Amino acid sequence: MDGKKLEYKGDEALNELERLTSKAGEVQHEILRKILEQNCDTEYLKKYLGNSSKSAKSVVHFKNRVPAISYKDIRPYIVRIANGEESTLITGHPIIEMLCSSGTSAGEPKLMPTIAEDLDRRTFLYNLIMPIINQHVSGLDEGKAMYLYFVKAEMSTPCGLAARTVLTSYYKSGHFSRRPHDPFNDFTSPDAAILCPDSNQSMYCQLLAGLVHRRRVLRLGAVFASALLRAISFLERHWRDLCRDIRAGSLDTAVSDPACHAATLRLLGHPDPRAADEIEGICGGAASWRGILCKLWPNAKFIEAVVTGSMSQYVPALRYYSDGRLPLVCTMYASSECYFGVNMKPLCDPTEVSFTLLPNMGYFEFIPLGEDGVLSMDFDDDTPPPPSDLVELVDVKLGSYYELVVTTFSGLYRYRIGDVLQVTGFHNEAPQFRFICRRNVVLSIDNDKTNEEDLHRSITAAARRLLEPRHALLVEYTGYADTSSIPGHYVIYWEINEDIHPHAPPLPADVLSECCISVEEGLDYVYRRCRTNDKSVGPLEIRVVKPGTFEKLMDLFIAQGGASINQYKTPRCVKSKPALKLLNANVRDCYFSPRDPIWNA
Repeated sequence: MDGKKLEYKGDEALNELERLTSKAGEVQHEILRKILEQNCDTEYLKKYLGNSSKSAKSVVHFKNRVPAISYKDIRPYIVRIANGEESTLITGHPIIEMLCSSGTSAGEPKLMPTIAEDLDRRTFLYNLIMPIINQHVSGLDEGKAMYLYFVKAEMSTPCGLAARTVLTSYYKSGHFSRRPHDPFNDFTSPDAAILCPDSNQSMYCQLLAGLVHRRRVLRLGAVFASALLRAISFLERHWRDLCRDIRAGSLDTAVSDPACHAATLRLLGHPDPRAADEIEGICGGAASWRGILCKLWPNAKFIEAVVTGSMSQYVPALRYYSDGRLPLVCTMYASSECYFGVNMKPLCDPTEVSFTLLPNMGYFEFIPLGEDGVLSMDFDDDTPPPPSDLVELVDVKLGSYYELVVTTFSGLYRYRIGDVLQVTGFHNEAPQFRFICRRNVVLSIDNDKTNEEDLHRSITAAARRLLEPRHALLVEYTGYADTSSIPGHYVIYWEINEDIHPHAPPLPADVLSECCISVEEGLDYVYRRCRTNDKSVGPLEIRVVKPGTFEKLMDLFIAQGGASINQYKTPRCVKSKPALKLLNANVRDCYFSPRDPIWNA
């Protein structure tokens, strides 16, 4: 597809979506042929394909010879380019910048190469979102969207290439700054507030803008659910300052960024005491903040944010703050490496979200991990499969599990994304996938291998059964495998909000101990055997941390040069010594499982 075709919008974009998915196999074959034609002379591909430039032959050789790889395999080439060598090491087009992954799982941000054409592909996917939502929600062109977007201060590689997050790259591109007015994407936030590198100033001004336009706001959102909850926490601390600025028609002097200050001041316009009084009455007059989003933005129709995978843990909190009245809409599936697909049923329940992979985004293949709805117990094995064992996009089977592998124009070949997906259906020829978890093991002491999905399921089930009936919410969690004692044991850090009901008594200690054993009961057979029979794993420990601890953890990771607020996801296993030090310094109480979990040989 050329750049012009990637600019489709509205009904034209939906028609293009139908065309692409109806010919998914054909589109995928053409994408791979073009990638190999463009990049066949690169050092990386020559190592496997030789000097042949014939596309048909190259495709056959690619499928039989090029291995599936992880970041450590491509990293030496990326480092060489970052240090000044030619892009032709891996791609036939100039690399214009490096995209930083969040780095919160592995500790160090990964650098992903990108070429100019990648921005066209991302824009194509963005342009599909509103036409899809418009099929389900009417009148969105009659108001504004309060979407909270943030940039991360960029770095440079040794040779001068910009290194920044994928969303920062988009917001700083001409695709964003020169976008034509679109009544379906009329944001409350001035561009200067979005582009402000200071996240606190940006947050303040974006919330101020959202409050000024609060009766015109038809939808709320952020990239990740965690970012929206951070905004609510920020609002709880600063609503008095925001009301003061609206009342006076002036802006807090703490907003020192010149462009952000000027744009927000223009938006404020004139003093508005009546609006300030209304907001003050809502924020200060309620016994709790249940439903605060609907009270402040009474015409909002839904919340848009990623609520799948590890973000699904935030669904109860979002439902609390919206009083369950706003659908949670998860629109797209993307990463720093590649953008993948869209949710064709945006109003579905978060537990039912599936993404239709778009065959023009890259060349997709899949490593089989289990059939008939059964995920293989050894899916965490790092051993790459033989090249010929990878499954093409149109050949996946309904109900089966796969690890996603992608080949891109920018120089990633059979790159293992690390996401475990399950096929839930098809849209025309294109399969639809449910995100299951990240492939890597989260916690392990002995023979136990607890993955992200199992940990999340057991923790959320425990919180739902034991905390929520007592008017307490699990705000956030993470953990690590503590091997400093024998036997080692799982340590889980919980931040709990006990203030959601004004008259709720404090949580008794026995409830938190019961949470420990409830989490263990929800883990798999091998873990419970190690605990109960082998005695190779000690009792699980929950360390309850002070309110605001996980915001401090986010600040720490962002300050270390990884994610922006947009991109940040709390790591479910913490290995960083500074992060563990921060968490342990904020522990309020510790609880252990009072008994062994049930296990039957």
